[in-house]
Amino acid sequence: MAINQYILPAEWHRQSCVQLTWPHEETDWLPYLDDITETFVQIAKAVAQYESLVIAAKYPERVRELLEDSLSDDEMSRVSIVECDNNDTWARDHAFITLVPVLDNDTKAAASDASGAEAGQAPCRLLDFRFNGWGEKFAADKDNLINSTLYNKGVFHGERVDYDDFVLEGGSIESDGRGTILTTSVCLMAPHRNQPMTREQVEQTLLERLCARKIVWFDHGQLIGDDTDGHIDTIVRLCPNNTLLYVGCDDESDPQFADLKALELQLQKATDADGNPYRLLKLPMPDAIYDEDDRLPATYANFLILNGAVIVPTYNQDANDARALELVAEAFPGYDIIGIDSCTIVRQHGSIHCLTMQYPEEVCR
Repeated sequence: MAINQYILPAEWHRQSCVQLTWPHEETDWLPYLDDITETFVQIAKAVAQYESLVIAAKYPERVRELLEDSLSDDEMSRVSIVECDNNDTWARDHAFITLVPVLDNDTKAAASDASGAEAGQAPCRLLDFRFNGWGEKFAADKDNLINSTLYNKGVFHGERVDYDDFVLEGGSIESDGRGTILTTSVCLMAPHRNQPMTREQVEQTLLERLCARKIVWFDHGQLIGDDTDGHIDTIVRLCPNNTLLYVGCDDESDPQFADLKALELQLQKATDADGNPYRLLKLPMPDAIYDEDDRLPATYANFLILNGAVIVPTYNQDANDARALELVAEAFPGYDIIGIDSCTIVRQHGSIHCLTMQYPEEVCR
């Protein structure tokens, strides 16, 4: 089958499933395990209403019992639970990054006239980059093996590509499905990632391995308390119709004000691979949330796109939550918008998108 190239699809590309990696008492969630487990149940139920869900779990039977108490039979029929040990639960960063094949016009026409196996496309490419705990900050040996474990158990279908020679987390990149990748220099050039590679060498690696045409770098926007060194999915998100939802700050007394203003200026000048500017929608900054004296990186940008729905983090802040949900709805017309309280998630410095990874059609069957 002739293939011009592969492409990293946009998150709103039709999906086959979403992955969660479940918390347990041997993870950092122990002090509030009951609360985070309830949040995971809510996320699982929301996902299973729209598509299949794959759960990597150290204790699969416990998870099954929990979900059977909260999900309908129809929802449970879409859930697969696979035994898999884990250090932590941030599937966005340890899961596969998946490329889909792009067919040339002649092959598309032939496939549309064919049936059965003859119409099947080339396999997706499951890119297995190294996860090293966000620059060796945290243990990641078990998390870095989750992809091979799930793949070897037949959970995911496609061609597994071993890129263990390069550190890349799913939360550090955003794709529009047309060859443009967004990322941040503060993350990809942070210590203990891919040194001594230069920014130019990192960019060339991304272009080649993600089959991209342009890398758009942002140099600002790292939220206070962010362990990831500035993942793009906490500050700027790609949406349909060349729209960007991004985190803004209007409070000049906020220590993040100047940096987020600098990010906004970069966004105003940014263009995609075809030279088109972006339509910008500014999300509110949640009122500061603290764990004792430490500010937590609460953000509305860390939402998950599903088939026909978007799950958005909320923080028990009525006005800010409502405005964020309104803006996400504006960016995703026709989608159901679902808010899920993320106050417990952010205690471990992440949110809903960080906990999940979507897979395009043909990967989960």
